[in-house]
Amino acid sequence: MMTFRQLTAAAALAAVGLGLATPMASAADSRQRTTPTLQQSVDAIQKTGTVAVVAQSTGPDGRRYATTGVSDTATGRAARVTDKFRIASSTKAFVSTVMLQLVGEGRVSLDDTVEHWLPGLVSGNGNDGNAITVRQLLNHTSGLFNYTADFPEIASVADFQADRYTTWTPQQLVGIAMRHQPDFAPGTQWEYSNTNYIVAGMIIQKATGHTWQQEVTRRVIRPLGLRDTSAPDTSARIPGQHLHGYSDFGGSGPTIDVTSVNPTAAGSAGAMISTTNDLSRFFSALLGGKLLRPAQLAEMKTTVRATSLDPVWPGARYGLGLMQIPLTCGGFYYSHAGDLMGYTTRDGVSADGRRTVVLEATGDGASDLSTETAQNALIDTQLCAAGGK
Repeated sequence: MMTFRQLTAAAALAAVGLGLATPMASAADSRQRTTPTLQQSVDAIQKTGTVAVVAQSTGPDGRRYATTGVSDTATGRAARVTDKFRIASSTKAFVSTVMLQLVGEGRVSLDDTVEHWLPGLVSGNGNDGNAITVRQLLNHTSGLFNYTADFPEIASVADFQADRYTTWTPQQLVGIAMRHQPDFAPGTQWEYSNTNYIVAGMIIQKATGHTWQQEVTRRVIRPLGLRDTSAPDTSARIPGQHLHGYSDFGGSGPTIDVTSVNPTAAGSAGAMISTTNDLSRFFSALLGGKLLRPAQLAEMKTTVRATSLDPVWPGARYGLGLMQIPLTCGGFYYSHAGDLMGYTTRDGVSADGRRTVVLEATGDGASDLSTETAQNALIDTQLCAAGGK
């Protein structure tokens, strides 16, 4: 889910550019001399104003870790790379994976309409579920209004405190979007909308008879042995050792601990919890062809231009629950970023799944997009130093 900070600072980043570091030579030993180490990159992110940063870089030569800051400002406990955190919109890659598994099983078609599965859900104010397909939900070309843009919980500290433990049903979240006209006719443009994945989660439940959480757990979390990953329902806590999230909601009040929150506000658009190691394992398995049949993985990697992401990721494209981001050294990587109050997840994986980079930052970071710049630079330099693509 996109945060208030991202939405308001996009114009600033467009003016200054991403400034990603570019490898200066092709030899591996030269790259190591001219690009920042993982720890240096993590430290650079924290200097922009985050509370903690944890990162993992994985490839054929093994894993490397780096951390800085504290997991909990009240206790001062140092952040650990094994700490759990809210992955926000990185959840979408899991949900899309489940949907594509159903497609591969012949239980759902990407050309099925929303109306076919959920009669009457998407209607009114120019919204028409007959005109929106499952594919358009997954690649954000449906035109559905983004419900989080009209959501009280993320407007201010006071609103968050009032609603942080409220249980929201998927129908309620979609209902918020239905109060608005669509942003464009289905299939004609691209615009990120969390509403798409709330609807996708509802279709998964209709097709299987189980919640999206149950299907993600059964089809992805358990088979991959992701012991520190969960898809919570209404539980507001993060079990076990974890990073605490902190936010002042765009300067509307004092910085508060936002760790404890009812995840139904994000639902199938962003409610999951994980670690850097589990996310790395997931993305490696996904791009490595271990979760989807070749035809469905090809569909997932079929992208459309996502021009509204250019301020943060110039040249970005979007597939079915996957972002495709250009590398400064040539080629590209796959990803799905995640942003929620107090938490920022960034990840990158090579097209063959052999190289992954995952990082998490807590706190709001800088008021401009220098935090995002440093995060993107870490992923770019790590993947380019490993050979790119």
